[in-house]
Amino acid sequence: MKTDDLKLLTDKIQNAKSILIAGHKNPDGDSFCSVLALAELVKLNFGKSALCVYDGNIPNMLDNVPLRANMHFFGHVDLEKKFDLVFVVDYGTRNHMGGVMPAVESAKYVVEIDHHRNDDKIGDLCLDDVGAAAAGEIIFNIAKKLDWARNVDVNNLLALAILTDTGNFKYARKGKVLRIMAELVDSGVSIEWISNLLNNRPRKSVVTEAAVASRAEFLFRGRLAVATVGAQDYKHLDGRGELVLSLLGQIKGVEYVALLKRQKENQTGVSLRSKTGRVDDIAVALGGGGHAYAAGAVVRDTIENVRARVLELFRERLK
Repeated sequence: MKTDDLKLLTDKIQNAKSILIAGHKNPDGDSFCSVLALAELVKLNFGKSALCVYDGNIPNMLDNVPLRANMHFFGHVDLEKKFDLVFVVDYGTRNHMGGVMPAVESAKYVVEIDHHRNDDKIGDLCLDDVGAAAAGEIIFNIAKKLDWARNVDVNNLLALAILTDTGNFKYARKGKVLRIMAELVDSGVSIEWISNLLNNRPRKSVVTEAAVASRAEFLFRGRLAVATVGAQDYKHLDGRGELVLSLLGQIKGVEYVALLKRQKENQTGVSLRSKTGRVDDIAVALGGGGHAYAAGAVVRDTIENVRARVLELFRERLK
C-alpha cells in the first residue's frame, strides 16, 4: 500500500461533503461488516457521516452485528445526487454491485477496497490486495498505517468480516490474518461473542439446508459432492447455503463441493468450495470469481444446464 495512495485517500475524505459506501449485492459477512467498519472509521477520524447502502438480501445471521441500523437498502434512500466520494468494498466485479452501480458511475471520485482478482476495476484509487483474506483485513491495515482511532464497534466488525470470509480461518492461507485477529482480540474482541452472535438463523433455513445436503450426489469416485437447491427450497436459504457447503465438506473423501441454486427462472447461483485445489478458476469459467478455495458465480441458464457445465469443468480436473 503506497504512501502516496494513503495520502490521497486522506485528502479525498477530508474534502468530501458527501460520502457513500457500498459492497457487493447480497452481502456476506465480509462485505457487510467492512462497509459498516469503514463508515465508523470515517466518522471517528474525520467527523463525517457516510451513507452505507446495499442491494439484495442480508443473511439473518448478520441481524445483530454492531451498527446494523446504519445499513440501508439502496431503494430506500436518495442516490440521485452526485456523491463527492464513493467507496466500493469487497465488490468483486461491477456486475456484483446491483442497483448501487448508477451512484458509483456518477460519483465525483471512487475508491475501491477489494481482495478479489479483477481486471476491470472501477475505482479512481484502488487500494486492493489480492493476497488479503478479507476486505476487513485491508481496512484494518489502512487504519493501522494511517494511525486511525478504532473503537469497540470497529474492532468487532473487522473481526466479524475476517472470521466469516475465512470460514473461521479454514480458508486462511497466510499467517498475517491470524496475527491481525490476535491484535483485535488483544484490543478486546471476543471470538466466543462473535461466534454466538452469528448463531442467529431461522429454524426453517437450517432444516432446509440439512435436507439439501442429505440429497447430494457424490461423483468422480466421491471426490466431488454436488447439491441442488430448487425454487421452493431457495426461498428458505439464509445467505449462500453455507451449512450445506460445510456439512458436505466434512465428509471423508470429498475434496470439492458444488452447490447449485435455482434463484430465478434461467438464473442459477453456484457456490464452490475446496479442500485441496483451486476453484476460483472454475468460477471464472462460469462468469464469476472469488477466492482460491471458496468461489462462486451467477449463471443465466437453467439449473440443469449449469449442472452439466459444472460437471464438465470438474471432469477435466478429476479425470
